[in-house]
Amino acid sequence: MTGSNLPKLGYACAYAPLPLIEAAGFAPKRILPLGDFPDQAGRYLHDTLCPHVKKILDRAISNDLGDLKGMVFINSCDAMRRCNDAFRREGIETFFLDLPVTGGERSTARYAADMRTLYGDLCELSGLAPDESRLSEKMAEYGELHDLLEKARTRRDQGSLSAEKFQALVNTISALPAKDAAAEINRVLGEAPQTPDPKAVPVYLFGNVFPDPLAFSMIESCGARVCGEDFCTGSRFLAPMQESEGDAFIRLSRSILEKPPCARTLDPARPGGIGQDVLKAATDAGAKGVIAQFLKFCDPYLARMPLIRQALKDAGIPLLVLEGDCTQGSIGQSRTRIEAFLEMLKDA
Repeated sequence: MTGSNLPKLGYACAYAPLPLIEAAGFAPKRILPLGDFPDQAGRYLHDTLCPHVKKILDRAISNDLGDLKGMVFINSCDAMRRCNDAFRREGIETFFLDLPVTGGERSTARYAADMRTLYGDLCELSGLAPDESRLSEKMAEYGELHDLLEKARTRRDQGSLSAEKFQALVNTISALPAKDAAAEINRVLGEAPQTPDPKAVPVYLFGNVFPDPLAFSMIESCGARVCGEDFCTGSRFLAPMQESEGDAFIRLSRSILEKPPCARTLDPARPGGIGQDVLKAATDAGAKGVIAQFLKFCDPYLARMPLIRQALKDAGIPLLVLEGDCTQGSIGQSRTRIEAFLEMLKDA
């Protein structure tokens, strides 16, 4: 069965094991919090819960997910656990992976064991026999896909590919099998590069969920050049596959757990390291300022923002903090603040 004809399995987190999903006979399809749907999530979830979770649940209730065979949910936060419960109430089959909070060999082994169980369950659903060599092949494909996306990201960072177009590309490939996604990236890379605007202010963006290409277009129209970014709906969603020998599940687990983490994942040796990580990424990108864009009610980011703010303040790098709710209106309301921030950076 070709990639375009594979049955689709949804996911909503950058920690989802995409090679495993495809090796089990499914095309991974990221369910993004985009579109305008009736606010119906309140029948299952509290109003002051993550807008990302509520938005994808609104899509499910509105039957906007297409012909999905099920959803793979990651135990990334309490809101995502509740979303898993709500999807089940809607009659959608779900599979749940318990993501470790920290890295290390014990966490790697446990996540590998959970993924081995998931692989068996998904193969039973698809009718394929579990085959570790097939998983290794898919991991190699996704490793190549990661490297291709890095080429597009580099062009974005240099200003020869707009941030709007890069985000549209990421959204497209996050709903495609690896080979189809690679063809789409190659198509974009084959287009003539745009001429960077020498007057644009280089800024580094980071946060959790920020998938709307029009939001990036608005930021660029204010006079910014996105010289770097760290979103789970952006360049962070693919993991590099660094190993080719040994147990496939251990290798996949290590690749996922060692990629750039989100705020819910901790390094016990440096629990406050996220501040220094953001500072280093912004400095390496040559950013004159940093824009933090995260969702309302996101406890992991709210808890870590003081560390990030202090690290940037100590380094003399200006920071603008924006909160959103996965609507165009919320980012549109921030336009004046973004313009003022960029003017300040120009004058600095």
